[in-house]
Amino acid sequence: MYKIIGADRKEYGPVTSDQINTWILEGRANGQTLVQAAGSAEWRALSSFPEFAAVLAAKSPAPPLVGSADPAVIANAALARGVEVNIGECLSRGWRLLLNNLALFLGASLLLLLIRLGLGLVPVIGGLAYLVIFGALYGGFYLIFLKRVRGEPSGIGDLFAGFSRDFVQFMLAGIVSSVLVFVGGLLCILPGIYLAVAWKFGLALIADRRLEFWTAMESSRRVITRYWFQIFGLLVVAYLPLVLFMGYSLFHMVSVMVPILLNSGGQFNFNFGQIMKMISGFVTLSLAQQLVALFTVPFATASLMHAYEDLFGTRPTPAA
Repeated sequence: MYKIIGADRKEYGPVTSDQINTWILEGRANGQTLVQAAGSAEWRALSSFPEFAAVLAAKSPAPPLVGSADPAVIANAALARGVEVNIGECLSRGWRLLLNNLALFLGASLLLLLIRLGLGLVPVIGGLAYLVIFGALYGGFYLIFLKRVRGEPSGIGDLFAGFSRDFVQFMLAGIVSSVLVFVGGLLCILPGIYLAVAWKFGLALIADRRLEFWTAMESSRRVITRYWFQIFGLLVVAYLPLVLFMGYSLFHMVSVMVPILLNSGGQFNFNFGQIMKMISGFVTLSLAQQLVALFTVPFATASLMHAYEDLFGTRPTPAA
């Protein structure tokens, strides 16, 4: 016997597996429907129950791209849930999720880091290539975490899911958001910061709901605007170790360069030993920063995807 959470967020059951199979075939339940087995206190995604795999496979072809969806409708549906984004709760659940999936999350983060660093070694072309593909990469990265949030199986291969479906939407979302955030930052830093936070769920919405890129970005902006300070606070706290280390690195670089420039009297006569020492120090700092990022990014992403699931997902909202 099982209990399920319906699309109306109400609990139904106990019901038999045959009844759930019927609901799947009728389109009233899907792989993301939350189910609780008799004798268990845990709510899990229906797709994680092997006894329903055959019916789900028969009923669930790849969802179509929803290019004409109205962002106002999507945003209003999310906002109507009246969810409170609790920063501490998101961080706590993100930490537990990270510990339970440490190898998967660190592996995906390491692969993402290596791709970025590898392309960074190729002048000009590498940077342009990364601009084109980073939307698809991060869409797949978010999908890994989102699946685990929902109790669904996931693997490193999901990192590349955005290359086999909706690549153009991921690419456009990545390029358009990057350009507009950059322009907003040039005009005045506050619009750039606002947009960077407001569009944070854009790629996740494309990965999760297969939305057209502008629909996803606008839906994200409309919802996050209501919770902007909570999401901003969540990002600041989750990424704090990386932010602090970046600040330290910048301070260290300035403290090394300024005395040399002041003592040079305008004559930039660096000897080879000085140059190599500076380069060695900066490379060491850069590598250490990547190591900090390797552990910070999966924790921050796990926390952020819990906030996404609370606002846009299918599971019951967490208790206050």
